[in-house]
Amino acid sequence: MLISILIPCYRSTKTLPGVVAEIQQVFAERPEQDYQIILVNDCSPDDTYDTICELCEQDKKIVGVNLSRNYGQACARMAALPFVKGDCAVCMDDDGQHPAEGMFALIEKIQEGYDMVYAHFGHKKHSLFKRITSRMFGKLMEEFGVRPKGIQMSSFFAWSRFAMEELKKYHSPTPTDVSYLMKVTTKFANVEMLHRERLAGESNYTLGKMINLAITGLTNFTVVPLRAASILGIVLAFVGFIFGLLVVLRKIIYPQIAMGYTSIMAVILLLGGIILIVQGLLGEYIGRVYMMLSDMPQYTIRETKNT
Repeated sequence: MLISILIPCYRSTKTLPGVVAEIQQVFAERPEQDYQIILVNDCSPDDTYDTICELCEQDKKIVGVNLSRNYGQACARMAALPFVKGDCAVCMDDDGQHPAEGMFALIEKIQEGYDMVYAHFGHKKHSLFKRITSRMFGKLMEEFGVRPKGIQMSSFFAWSRFAMEELKKYHSPTPTDVSYLMKVTTKFANVEMLHRERLAGESNYTLGKMINLAITGLTNFTVVPLRAASILGIVLAFVGFIFGLLVVLRKIIYPQIAMGYTSIMAVILLLGGIILIVQGLLGEYIGRVYMMLSDMPQYTIRETKNT
């Protein structure tokens, strides 16, 4: 069985050789399995692509892909798909936190008939802040129906051949693979796994990037946020009508009481803020439609090795 391993690479000069060596070692212990490693350099500012080229020279089963600019991890994974030759694919990080041996547990689930299998790390070696924000965004996306319920997501997962063929049809410049696959399959699963410390450096995911991922996920495949905004507008309109009616009645019953500007300003600021939020939400949807109509590229490959 041929397994393709997809690894988006960014600032991984120090960690990548160790990650690749571990993959080669676990396959050496399983002669019945064969591998293909696809390393995608997401326009890293360090010498990551030089490291990839060296690894490609040492092992012809390694494919190097160099993107022309930084597109992000999701686009880097999509850029690897055209080069996949395996019966299934495993996506993992370049920092050494994902145990290479664990990919076989993911593959076993794929062979049971699942299309996307995630590693579930019960105790992640991340900061408390990142664990809390990740869980919060995950629950939000789950409630909005853009990620499968009851499935713990991570960046260590496996795709079936069916899932990969479907993803090749997906050309959005802001891809969210799991949300797309939810439209074509319900076969998702988890596998419990150990999470390790990074080999070197620190995570490249900032709060801003995580918020951007959440917004992308919430606006790519659902109109629930727009419906929620409409419901909020109806509720506020009703509350405003009741409040206005009470103010008029109060003035009729107690004509000597002067109208207060503080409450009026509070209502104006509240409604103004909500209007701006809804306008921003509409802008997100319109912007994504514009990017699709403009035929913006999902990724652009500058050069490849061993393809």
